[in-house]
Amino acid sequence: MATIFFDLDGTLTNPKSGITRSIQYALDKLSLAVPSEDELTWCIGPPLHASLQKLTGSSDLADRALLLYRERFSDIGLFENEAYTGIVDTLATLAATNQRMFVATSKPAVYATRIVDHFGLKSYFERVFGSELDGTRVDKRDLLRYALGETRANADSAIMIGDRSHDVVGARTNGMTAIGVLYGYGSEAELKDAGAHHICAAHPELLGHCVI
Repeated sequence: MATIFFDLDGTLTNPKSGITRSIQYALDKLSLAVPSEDELTWCIGPPLHASLQKLTGSSDLADRALLLYRERFSDIGLFENEAYTGIVDTLATLAATNQRMFVATSKPAVYATRIVDHFGLKSYFERVFGSELDGTRVDKRDLLRYALGETRANADSAIMIGDRSHDVVGARTNGMTAIGVLYGYGSEAELKDAGAHHICAAHPELLGHCVI
């Protein structure tokens, strides 16, 4: 039996509007250039502070931008989001096989838990693992190491499913199977270069790699 960890953004839900609009809000408040939503999709998935540092040009400004981002995201951006069409059916099929399932996201757990609950996904997961607001476990390698310890799961039979290179690297660093998905925000080249064991174009394809 496998233990399956799902990324959240770009894997279970499409958070584009909430994340990009909250970044725009932060940049505007700092009187910095404000890219379009489409120009900010590269920020979806990786740890946010690092992305904000690239956008603002300094760590101090990134700190300020992160606080402003959260000012909007915690009340509005959190729910400018949607579960991917049919993802509930895929989760229900996996849940029927009695495999253990968890969420593992770089997003702060306090937000991720609310999102999973809001979109009716809570019943499929034993627990939602995320980072802390102070940045603890924002790196997927650290997060998955922690999650494996907390769940007492065997890395050899654990699977990480995500759409970005960070998910793949985090899984491989911890001896897990890494499955990349192409319906999110990472490209096939990104996932292959990171070392994904399998790549799925659509989430129903996950069943062929997760049902054992």
